[in-house]
Amino acid sequence: MASHVLHGIGELLIGTPRLKPSGMGLKKEFNSIKKEQFPYAYEITKYACQQPFIQLQEAWKKYFTYLKTKKGPKVGRPKFKKKGKSKDSFYIGGDQIIIKNRTVKIPNLGCVRFKEDIRFQGKITSATISRQADNWFISFAIEPLISFIPCKNQAGVGVDVGSKALVTLSNGIQIEAPKPLKKSIRKLKRFSRQLSKKVHARKKGDTTPKSKNYIKQQMKVAKYHAKVANIRKDTLHKVSTFLTDNFQYIAIEDLNIKGMMANGKLARTISDLGLYELRRQLEYKSKLKGNILTFADRWFPSSKTCSCCGNIKSDLTLKDRTYHCNECGLIIDRDLNAAINLERLEQTIKIPQALREFTTVEMTALLTRNGLVSSIVESVNKHQPNLIVSRVG
Repeated sequence: MASHVLHGIGELLIGTPRLKPSGMGLKKEFNSIKKEQFPYAYEITKYACQQPFIQLQEAWKKYFTYLKTKKGPKVGRPKFKKKGKSKDSFYIGGDQIIIKNRTVKIPNLGCVRFKEDIRFQGKITSATISRQADNWFISFAIEPLISFIPCKNQAGVGVDVGSKALVTLSNGIQIEAPKPLKKSIRKLKRFSRQLSKKVHARKKGDTTPKSKNYIKQQMKVAKYHAKVANIRKDTLHKVSTFLTDNFQYIAIEDLNIKGMMANGKLARTISDLGLYELRRQLEYKSKLKGNILTFADRWFPSSKTCSCCGNIKSDLTLKDRTYHCNECGLIIDRDLNAAINLERLEQTIKIPQALREFTTVEMTALLTRNGLVSSIVESVNKHQPNLIVSRVG
């Protein structure tokens, strides 16, 4: 509804150069004609008419700031949402949210049951209801009464990410990448071919309605895409939670994901892994739990450097999965070698000496090579069976 309202206002303002693009300016114009041209706006929650303009104002602000400073990621002009291609969602303020047991009262809709309990106690400031395939989700913004429990383990770890193993840790733990898209690509292609053959409006101006079979097949494709995305999200959340719960100091590579996606042969594999999402989760979970997250320089030769003698093997290629050092004769898994180098880089961070003296990093490092790794692997396999965890080295 909000996109239709903004589009109608945009058409009214075409040819009026005296007005500078502004979300609040559009809101005033909308309120002046709302009663005559958009009477249905009184039948829905007030946030459906308020929040789009607030978001539009923020979008224009970011756009003009980028034009002036040219700093940070590129920001384009705000665009209208298109039904069917944009995510279906709407915002509700915390003053209109009423929760009782597993029931939430939504304005102008009534009480709706949800499956999971809210995990955090606190004041609900807002909620966003969104749709994914045939399922509806509600996410709450909560001011928690208690802060998150910080990580109590003082151990450090180096994390090497890759396509063969999603993450390889410097202590020998290796978690395989699920690659849900690769496993489902043939089925998705078949569903997409079936969808393209169903009757629907193909040409501009064609008023032929979508057939029921087309709508059914469209939902079938959407559900399968959601399944693939959920498998990836589940794995990434479990991996990032495992790292932030068990290691105080985490070192990871600063990968150029956008540049890697430009390679046509690797683009699908890289996107299937979700490496940027893993980094994003590690960043915000580290802030919540007090972890110290270190990013190695983009040109740091973690894979080419020998973890034993420090020799750099410049002729190492992507096909070489085992690292053979020409100087000291070390033979080690390529990813494990890179993870160890990242851990040593993390240890060079300037940490207060008093903190170093009273931690058990050295003792933990000794135990890691023996019984601690085995206990961690057993614990992960027991409580998180969807993760394929093994030990290398």
